[in-house]
Amino acid sequence: MLLLYHKMLTLQKTYIIIKVTKVLPKGVYRMEKIKVLSVFGTRPEAIKMCPLVKLLEKDERIDAKVCVTAQHREMLDSVLDIFDVKPDFDLNIMAHGQTIIDICNKVLTGVDKVLKEFRPDIVLVHGDTSTTLNGALAAFYNKVPVGHVEAGLRTGDMYSPFPEEANRKLTGAIATLHFAPTESNEANLAKEGITENVFRTGNTVIDALLSVINKEHKFEDEELNKIDFENNKVILLTAHRRENWGEPMKNIFAAVREVAEQNDDVQIIFPMHKNPLIRDLARESFKGIEHKVALIEPLEYVDFANLMNKCYLIMTDSGGIQEEAPALGKPVVVLRTETERPEAVKAGTVRLAGVERNRIFEITSELVNNDVEYHKMAHAVNPYGDGKACERIVELIVKHFS
Repeated sequence: MLLLYHKMLTLQKTYIIIKVTKVLPKGVYRMEKIKVLSVFGTRPEAIKMCPLVKLLEKDERIDAKVCVTAQHREMLDSVLDIFDVKPDFDLNIMAHGQTIIDICNKVLTGVDKVLKEFRPDIVLVHGDTSTTLNGALAAFYNKVPVGHVEAGLRTGDMYSPFPEEANRKLTGAIATLHFAPTESNEANLAKEGITENVFRTGNTVIDALLSVINKEHKFEDEELNKIDFENNKVILLTAHRRENWGEPMKNIFAAVREVAEQNDDVQIIFPMHKNPLIRDLARESFKGIEHKVALIEPLEYVDFANLMNKCYLIMTDSGGIQEEAPALGKPVVVLRTETERPEAVKAGTVRLAGVERNRIFEITSELVNNDVEYHKMAHAVNPYGDGKACERIVELIVKHFS
């Protein structure tokens, strides 16, 4: 124990302030809290980072602050409200019609200013967005260590998903701490020569998901509360990825329509992405079967999580849903030609359907009509963790600075 004496002369009295610090290895003493800056800007990032932010804020060893870029403004804010996270810095970069280059420029310069003001010991970024890469770059240029949450995801194709594959590879190249959700994520990093400070933690998305599921949940949209989930096979559809725009999206919607038309007990719920191209195509593709396909507005996170829990199966081109749905026992049909989550395919919790109409229809129809195949997927073990990833990450950060 080290006693530091500091004399203060106040009102002609001398006070002795005693500060006890932890004795660290190699005879080093750390008196200050570890300053951690979490940087994120999209709804998926917020969902996965907010549980971690809350733990960091509660930890007396850490001085935690949050910087949001608002790459997604409205959708981001709804998640912040749910988890009661109040950003210390808000770059508010979202603008109509902005390009990836615009986003990158704003994030890089904005985070740079925050770093110079807060002077953190470490910057945490998540996943593979433009906020992720440029937040990490800003930290690197300021010689601040980077902790990469959800590190090591790879498809092997630099342009699919675009620009996410490049974003996560480049972030991995400059990160100091790599928090890999699974064994295969660790292996991906090792193939790129990254073997130091790589930790398997599980995925923080499971922490977030399990905290909001409620069997008695009532949806804000009354139309969803009227759906008979018990006696119908309700399929939740999500589709938004850039590489699926155009012909692939037409194929996806055509296959979904065929599944709905050929199975009386199937109902489709499609929370439409804000992109007008997707919304217009959806309305055209499902014209005439509106009683079978509910085209609804995007849902808040808690509503969406509980909709996943109530539905029969999920068709999606989303990455995060491939991790979340297995924790709820829901089979996933992946509407992509590849996935950066091969452990889900290996575990049998998802099936890769591609973007061709016939293949999508065949796989989905089998799960709708073959109970054996359905239950095999529904009861497969989720490879993405136990809901304690955030606890592991906090302790690893503290250990790194001890």
